[in-house]
Amino acid sequence: MSALTFHAGPAALAQIRAHGLRARDIGVVPAAAGGPKGLVFCALDQWVFGDWFARAPRERILIGSSIGAWRMAAACQRDPVTAFARLGELYSGQRYASTRPSQDQIDTVVQGLLNEFVRGHEDDIVNHPHYRLHVLTVRGKRALAAPGHRRAEMRGFAAAALHNLFSRDKLAHLLDRVVLADRRAHAPWLRDRFDNFATHFSALTPANLAAGLLASGTLPMLMKPVRDIPGAPPGHYWDGGIVDYNLALPYARMAAQAPGDIVLYPHFSEHIVPGWLDKGLPWRRAARGPNRGWLDNVLIVAPSHAFLAKMPRGKLIDRSDFKFYGLDHDARIRAWRQAMDEGERLRDEFAAFVERPDVGRIRPL
Repeated sequence: MSALTFHAGPAALAQIRAHGLRARDIGVVPAAAGGPKGLVFCALDQWVFGDWFARAPRERILIGSSIGAWRMAAACQRDPVTAFARLGELYSGQRYASTRPSQDQIDTVVQGLLNEFVRGHEDDIVNHPHYRLHVLTVRGKRALAAPGHRRAEMRGFAAAALHNLFSRDKLAHLLDRVVLADRRAHAPWLRDRFDNFATHFSALTPANLAAGLLASGTLPMLMKPVRDIPGAPPGHYWDGGIVDYNLALPYARMAAQAPGDIVLYPHFSEHIVPGWLDKGLPWRRAARGPNRGWLDNVLIVAPSHAFLAKMPRGKLIDRSDFKFYGLDHDARIRAWRQAMDEGERLRDEFAAFVERPDVGRIRPL
Protein backbone atom coordinates (compact mmCIF):
# COMPACT_ATOMS: atom_id res chain seq x y z
CA MET A 1 0.00 0.00 0.00
CA SER A 2 1.28 3.45 -0.89
CA ALA A 3 2.75 5.55 1.88
CA LEU A 4 2.50 8.80 -0.08
CA THR A 5 -0.08 10.78 -1.99
CA PHE A 6 0.76 13.41 -4.59
CA HIS A 7 -1.31 16.51 -5.32
CA ALA A 8 -0.33 19.18 -7.83
CA GLY A 9 -1.48 22.41 -9.38
CA PRO A 10 -1.81 22.48 -13.18
CA ALA A 11 1.54 24.15 -13.87
CA ALA A 12 3.43 21.74 -11.61
CA LEU A 13 1.66 18.77 -13.19
CA ALA A 14 2.50 19.96 -16.70
CA GLN A 15 6.18 20.41 -15.79
CA ILE A 16 6.39 16.94 -14.26
CA ARG A 17 4.56 15.36 -17.18
CA ALA A 18 7.01 16.97 -19.61
CA HIS A 19 10.29 16.54 -17.73
CA GLY A 20 9.75 14.29 -14.73
CA LEU A 21 10.37 15.48 -11.19
CA ARG A 22 13.83 17.05 -11.34
CA ALA A 23 15.74 18.56 -8.44
CA ARG A 24 16.89 21.41 -10.66
CA ASP A 25 13.26 22.54 -11.06
CA ILE A 26 12.63 22.94 -7.33
CA GLY A 27 12.91 26.62 -6.42
CA VAL A 28 10.96 26.80 -3.14
CA VAL A 29 10.37 24.44 -0.23
CA PRO A 30 7.71 25.46 2.32
CA ALA A 31 7.46 23.79 5.72
CA ALA A 32 4.28 24.06 7.78
CA ALA A 33 3.71 24.61 11.47
CA GLY A 34 2.41 21.58 13.34
CA GLY A 35 4.69 20.73 16.25
CA PRO A 36 5.68 17.05 16.46
CA LYS A 37 4.01 16.28 13.12
CA GLY A 38 7.10 17.62 11.38
CA LEU A 39 9.23 14.82 12.79
CA VAL A 40 7.60 12.28 10.47
CA PHE A 41 9.50 13.89 7.57
CA CYS A 42 12.92 13.42 9.17
CA ALA A 43 14.13 10.69 6.80
CA LEU A 44 12.55 12.35 3.77
CA ASP A 45 14.16 15.69 4.66
CA GLN A 46 17.52 13.97 5.07
CA TRP A 47 17.31 12.46 1.60
CA VAL A 48 16.00 15.58 -0.14
CA PHE A 49 18.57 17.95 1.35
CA GLY A 50 21.42 15.54 1.95
CA ASP A 51 21.30 13.71 -1.37
CA TRP A 52 18.82 14.83 -4.04
CA PHE A 53 19.31 18.60 -3.88
CA ALA A 54 23.05 18.14 -3.34
CA ARG A 55 23.22 16.66 -6.84
CA ALA A 56 21.58 19.76 -8.35
CA PRO A 57 22.79 22.81 -6.41
CA ARG A 58 20.96 26.07 -7.09
CA GLU A 59 19.44 28.93 -5.16
CA ARG A 60 16.33 27.79 -3.30
CA ILE A 61 14.05 29.63 -0.92
CA LEU A 62 13.24 27.65 2.22
CA ILE A 63 10.35 29.12 4.17
CA GLY A 64 8.76 27.85 7.36
CA SER A 65 6.83 28.65 10.49
CA SER A 66 7.16 26.98 13.88
CA ILE A 67 8.55 23.42 13.50
CA GLY A 68 8.71 24.10 9.76
CA ALA A 69 11.18 26.92 10.33
CA TRP A 70 13.23 24.63 12.57
CA ARG A 71 13.26 21.93 9.88
CA MET A 72 14.44 24.42 7.27
CA ALA A 73 17.15 25.63 9.64
CA ALA A 74 18.34 22.02 9.83
CA ALA A 75 18.42 21.90 6.03
CA CYS A 76 20.77 24.90 6.01
CA GLN A 77 23.36 23.37 8.32
CA ARG A 78 26.61 22.13 6.84
CA ASP A 79 25.63 18.51 7.48
CA PRO A 80 21.84 18.42 7.04
CA VAL A 81 21.55 14.67 7.58
CA THR A 82 23.06 14.98 11.06
CA ALA A 83 21.11 18.19 11.74
CA PHE A 84 17.73 16.59 11.00
CA ALA A 85 18.60 13.61 13.20
CA ARG A 86 19.65 15.95 16.01
CA LEU A 87 16.45 17.99 15.68
CA GLY A 88 14.35 14.82 15.91
CA GLU A 89 16.26 13.61 18.96
CA LEU A 90 16.08 16.96 20.76
CA TYR A 91 12.44 17.64 19.96
CA SER A 92 11.20 14.17 20.87
CA GLY A 93 13.32 14.21 24.03
CA GLN A 94 11.38 17.02 25.73
CA ARG A 95 10.62 16.21 29.37
CA TYR A 96 8.56 18.12 31.90
CA ALA A 97 8.14 17.59 35.64
CA SER A 98 4.39 18.21 35.50
CA THR A 99 1.51 17.34 33.19
CA ARG A 100 0.70 21.06 33.22
CA PRO A 101 4.09 22.78 33.08
CA SER A 102 4.27 26.53 33.59
CA GLN A 103 5.24 29.00 30.90
CA ASP A 104 8.66 29.32 32.54
CA GLN A 105 9.18 25.56 32.48
CA ILE A 106 8.20 25.23 28.83
CA ASP A 107 10.33 28.22 27.86
CA THR A 108 13.34 26.74 29.65
CA VAL A 109 13.01 23.38 27.86
CA VAL A 110 12.35 24.86 24.41
CA GLN A 111 15.11 27.46 24.67
CA GLY A 112 17.54 24.77 25.76
CA LEU A 113 16.47 22.60 22.83
CA LEU A 114 16.95 25.43 20.34
CA ASN A 115 20.26 26.55 21.80
CA GLU A 116 21.66 23.05 21.48
CA PHE A 117 20.27 22.76 17.96
CA VAL A 118 21.55 26.11 16.67
CA ARG A 119 24.66 26.92 18.71
CA GLY A 120 27.77 26.85 16.57
CA HIS A 121 25.77 26.59 13.33
CA GLU A 122 24.53 30.17 13.05
CA ASP A 123 26.86 31.17 10.21
CA ASP A 124 26.17 27.95 8.27
CA ILE A 125 22.41 28.51 8.47
CA VAL A 126 22.37 32.22 7.64
CA ASN A 127 25.07 32.10 4.95
CA HIS A 128 24.32 28.83 3.18
CA PRO A 129 25.76 28.96 -0.35
CA HIS A 130 22.49 27.90 -2.00
CA TYR A 131 19.60 28.06 0.46
CA ARG A 132 17.82 31.28 1.46
CA LEU A 133 16.04 30.74 4.76
CA HIS A 134 12.85 32.67 5.61
CA VAL A 135 11.47 32.38 9.16
CA LEU A 136 7.83 33.39 9.68
CA THR A 137 6.52 34.82 12.92
CA VAL A 138 3.76 37.20 14.01
CA ARG A 139 3.85 40.46 15.99
CA GLY A 140 0.92 41.63 18.08
CA LYS A 141 -0.76 45.02 17.86
CA ARG A 142 -3.69 46.75 19.52
CA ALA A 143 -4.92 44.35 22.22
CA LEU A 144 -1.91 42.11 21.55
CA ALA A 145 0.69 44.88 21.24
CA ALA A 146 1.99 44.43 24.78
CA PRO A 147 -0.30 42.31 26.99
CA GLY A 148 0.88 42.86 30.53
CA HIS A 149 -0.18 39.48 31.89
CA ARG A 150 -1.55 36.11 30.82
CA ARG A 151 -5.21 37.11 31.18
CA ALA A 152 -4.67 40.10 28.91
CA GLU A 153 -3.04 37.79 26.39
CA MET A 154 -6.01 35.41 26.63
CA ARG A 155 -8.44 38.26 26.01
CA GLY A 156 -6.36 39.44 23.08
CA PHE A 157 -6.33 36.03 21.41
CA ALA A 158 -10.03 35.51 22.14
CA ALA A 159 -10.60 38.75 20.22
CA ALA A 160 -8.31 37.45 17.48
CA ALA A 161 -10.39 34.26 17.17
CA LEU A 162 -13.59 36.29 16.83
CA HIS A 163 -12.03 38.60 14.26
CA ASN A 164 -10.80 35.61 12.28
CA LEU A 165 -14.17 33.85 12.43
CA PHE A 166 -15.77 36.86 10.81
CA SER A 167 -12.99 37.27 8.22
CA ARG A 168 -9.34 36.33 7.95
CA ASP A 169 -8.73 39.90 6.80
CA LYS A 170 -10.03 41.15 10.17
CA LEU A 171 -7.30 39.19 11.95
CA ALA A 172 -4.87 41.63 10.37
CA HIS A 173 -6.13 44.29 12.80
CA LEU A 174 -4.43 42.41 15.64
CA LEU A 175 -1.40 40.70 14.09
CA ASP A 176 1.36 41.56 11.64
CA ARG A 177 3.39 39.05 9.69
CA VAL A 178 7.15 39.42 10.27
CA VAL A 179 9.58 37.57 8.00
CA LEU A 180 13.20 37.14 9.03
CA ALA A 181 14.64 36.64 5.58
CA ASP A 182 17.97 35.93 3.98
CA ARG A 183 19.12 39.34 2.79
CA ARG A 184 20.47 37.80 -0.45
CA ALA A 185 17.07 36.51 -1.55
CA HIS A 186 15.33 38.19 -4.45
CA ALA A 187 11.71 37.14 -4.03
CA PRO A 188 9.23 39.73 -5.33
CA TRP A 189 6.55 37.03 -5.42
CA LEU A 190 6.67 37.05 -1.62
CA ARG A 191 7.74 40.61 -0.86
CA ASP A 192 5.05 42.35 -2.93
CA ARG A 193 1.90 42.64 -0.84
CA PHE A 194 -0.57 39.80 -1.36
CA ASP A 195 -3.07 39.96 1.54
CA ASN A 196 -4.35 42.29 4.26
CA PHE A 197 -1.62 41.48 6.76
CA ALA A 198 1.05 44.12 7.13
CA THR A 199 4.25 42.21 6.36
CA HIS A 200 7.63 43.34 7.64
CA PHE A 201 10.85 41.90 6.22
CA SER A 202 13.93 42.00 8.43
CA ALA A 203 17.35 40.56 7.69
CA LEU A 204 18.04 37.14 9.19
CA THR A 205 21.43 37.28 10.94
CA PRO A 206 23.45 35.07 13.28
CA ALA A 207 22.48 37.50 16.06
CA ASN A 208 18.71 37.05 15.67
CA LEU A 209 18.48 33.49 14.34
CA ALA A 210 17.82 31.79 17.69
CA ALA A 211 15.32 34.45 18.80
CA GLY A 212 13.54 34.26 15.45
CA LEU A 213 13.25 30.47 15.56
CA LEU A 214 12.01 30.65 19.15
CA ALA A 215 9.41 33.29 18.26
CA SER A 216 8.28 31.27 15.24
CA GLY A 217 7.41 28.39 17.56
CA THR A 218 6.11 30.33 20.58
CA LEU A 219 2.61 29.08 21.38
CA PRO A 220 0.23 31.70 22.79
CA MET A 221 -0.58 31.28 26.49
CA LEU A 222 1.62 28.18 26.78
CA MET A 223 4.82 30.19 26.32
CA LYS A 224 5.80 33.77 26.99
CA PRO A 225 5.90 35.99 23.91
CA VAL A 226 9.36 36.77 22.57
CA ARG A 227 10.05 40.47 22.96
CA ASP A 228 12.02 42.69 20.60
CA ILE A 229 13.83 40.37 18.20
CA PRO A 230 17.14 42.05 17.29
CA GLY A 231 16.91 43.83 13.95
CA ALA A 232 13.13 43.37 13.68
CA PRO A 233 10.32 45.81 14.56
CA PRO A 234 9.95 46.10 18.37
CA GLY A 235 7.08 44.25 19.95
CA HIS A 236 5.72 40.94 21.23
CA TYR A 237 6.12 37.93 18.95
CA TRP A 238 4.37 34.57 18.72
CA ASP A 239 4.13 31.47 16.55
CA GLY A 240 4.17 32.21 12.83
CA GLY A 241 1.58 29.48 12.34
CA ILE A 242 -1.14 31.69 13.83
CA VAL A 243 -1.23 33.57 10.51
CA ASP A 244 0.71 31.18 8.24
CA TYR A 245 -0.16 27.72 9.52
CA ASN A 246 0.18 25.84 6.23
CA LEU A 247 1.84 28.68 4.29
CA ALA A 248 -0.92 29.63 1.87
CA LEU A 249 1.35 31.98 -0.07
CA PRO A 250 1.22 33.33 -3.68
CA TYR A 251 3.66 30.80 -5.12
CA ALA A 252 2.30 31.08 -8.66
CA ARG A 253 3.66 34.64 -8.88
CA MET A 254 7.11 33.01 -9.11
CA ALA A 255 6.37 32.20 -12.74
CA ALA A 256 7.15 35.77 -13.78
CA GLN A 257 10.79 35.39 -12.69
CA ALA A 258 11.26 31.62 -12.84
CA PRO A 259 8.96 29.88 -15.32
CA GLY A 260 9.11 26.13 -14.89
CA ASP A 261 10.07 26.26 -11.21
CA ILE A 262 8.12 24.00 -8.89
CA VAL A 263 7.28 24.40 -5.22
CA LEU A 264 7.97 21.09 -3.46
CA TYR A 265 5.82 20.88 -0.36
CA PRO A 266 6.14 17.84 1.92
CA HIS A 267 3.00 18.37 3.97
CA PHE A 268 0.84 16.60 6.53
CA SER A 269 -2.20 16.41 4.24
CA GLU A 270 -3.43 17.49 0.82
CA HIS A 271 -5.16 20.51 2.38
CA ILE A 272 -3.53 23.88 2.96
CA VAL A 273 -5.13 25.68 5.91
CA PRO A 274 -4.11 29.35 5.86
CA GLY A 275 -3.95 30.10 9.61
CA TRP A 276 -4.04 28.16 12.88
CA LEU A 277 -7.41 29.71 13.69
CA ASP A 278 -8.78 28.37 10.39
CA LYS A 279 -8.36 24.70 11.30
CA GLY A 280 -12.07 24.31 12.09
CA LEU A 281 -13.19 26.32 9.06
CA PRO A 282 -12.99 24.00 6.01
CA TRP A 283 -14.18 26.73 3.65
CA ARG A 284 -10.90 28.56 4.35
CA ARG A 285 -8.74 25.91 2.69
CA ALA A 286 -6.49 27.60 0.17
CA ALA A 287 -7.47 25.50 -2.85
CA ARG A 288 -11.14 26.36 -2.32
CA GLY A 289 -10.87 30.12 -1.90
CA PRO A 290 -10.51 33.05 -4.27
CA ASN A 291 -6.71 32.64 -4.24
CA ARG A 292 -6.67 29.01 -5.41
CA GLY A 293 -4.48 30.02 -8.38
CA TRP A 294 -1.64 30.67 -5.93
CA LEU A 295 -1.00 26.91 -5.89
CA ASP A 296 -0.72 26.32 -9.64
CA ASN A 297 2.99 25.45 -9.42
CA VAL A 298 2.84 23.51 -6.13
CA LEU A 299 3.43 19.78 -5.66
CA ILE A 300 2.21 18.50 -2.29
CA VAL A 301 3.68 15.22 -1.08
CA ALA A 302 1.66 13.92 1.87
CA PRO A 303 1.38 10.74 3.97
CA SER A 304 -1.45 8.47 2.84
CA HIS A 305 -4.28 7.25 5.07
CA ALA A 306 -2.73 3.78 4.93
CA PHE A 307 0.54 5.20 6.24
CA LEU A 308 -1.20 7.09 9.04
CA ALA A 309 -3.00 3.93 10.12
CA LYS A 310 0.39 2.42 11.02
CA MET A 311 1.37 5.37 13.19
CA PRO A 312 1.26 5.13 16.98
CA ARG A 313 -2.39 5.77 17.96
CA GLY A 314 -3.29 5.58 14.25
CA LYS A 315 -2.50 9.22 13.47
CA LEU A 316 0.34 11.63 13.07
CA ILE A 317 2.09 12.33 16.33
CA ASP A 318 1.07 15.72 17.71
CA ARG A 319 0.94 17.84 20.86
CA SER A 320 -2.02 15.87 22.23
CA ASP A 321 0.51 13.10 22.93
CA PHE A 322 1.88 15.14 25.83
CA LYS A 323 -1.51 14.81 27.53
CA PHE A 324 -2.10 11.20 26.42
CA TYR A 325 1.21 9.89 27.77
CA GLY A 326 1.35 12.27 30.74
CA LEU A 327 4.56 11.87 32.69
CA ASP A 328 5.44 8.61 30.94
CA HIS A 329 7.94 10.43 28.78
CA ASP A 330 9.73 7.24 27.82
CA ALA A 331 6.55 5.86 26.19
CA ARG A 332 5.93 9.10 24.29
CA ILE A 333 9.54 9.27 23.13
CA ARG A 334 9.36 5.66 21.90
CA ALA A 335 6.17 6.45 19.99
CA TRP A 336 7.65 9.55 18.39
CA ARG A 337 10.81 7.73 17.39
CA GLN A 338 8.73 4.91 15.97
CA ALA A 339 6.93 7.51 13.86
CA MET A 340 10.27 8.85 12.63
CA ASP A 341 11.37 5.31 11.77
CA GLU A 342 8.12 4.73 9.85
CA GLY A 343 8.94 7.95 7.97
CA GLU A 344 11.69 6.05 6.17
CA ARG A 345 8.89 4.61 4.02
CA LEU A 346 8.02 8.16 2.91
CA ARG A 347 11.66 8.69 1.93
CA ASP A 348 11.94 5.45 0.00
CA GLU A 349 8.69 5.94 -1.88
CA PHE A 350 9.51 9.53 -2.79
CA ALA A 351 12.98 8.54 -4.02
CA ALA A 352 11.40 5.83 -6.16
CA PHE A 353 8.92 8.35 -7.57
CA VAL A 354 11.76 10.72 -8.48
CA GLU A 355 13.51 7.88 -10.28
CA ARG A 356 10.39 6.85 -12.20
CA PRO A 357 7.60 9.44 -11.90
CA ASP A 358 4.11 8.07 -12.32
CA VAL A 359 1.96 11.09 -13.22
CA GLY A 360 -1.10 8.86 -12.90
CA ARG A 361 -0.62 9.05 -9.13
CA ILE A 362 -0.77 12.84 -9.07
CA ARG A 363 -4.18 14.20 -8.19
CA PRO A 364 -5.26 17.82 -8.65
CA LEU A 365 -5.19 20.16 -5.69
